Amino acid sequence: MCLAVPGKLLETQVISDNRLGVVEFGGIKRSVFLDFVPEAEVGDYVMVHVGFAISRIDEQEAQRTFELLERIGMLETADDAPPETEEPAGAATTGGPDAIPR
Repeated sequence: MCLAVPGKLLETQVISDNRLGVVEFGGIKRSVFLDFVPEAEVGDYVMVHVGFAISRIDEQEAQRTFELLERIGMLETADDAPPETEEPAGAATTGGPDAIPR
């Protein structure tokens, strides 16, 4: 099963022709690719799947989705998250930026 998780876009930057952003998922921050959502701006909510923002959504939809995932036990809290790494989004490491917050 594939799952996209909602998060709030906190910052953006361009690195080697790729648009990247820092997205917060309930206190957990991850680096994600923003190339599929060029219209996304800081403060927007995006759905993230395996390190890629795949769509922009409104805050109410993000909150509803986040609450549902939390209720069914699919989200971790910031206390449960592994330490953040400095590796770029898409790095193939366990618990790295590709990890889905649970």
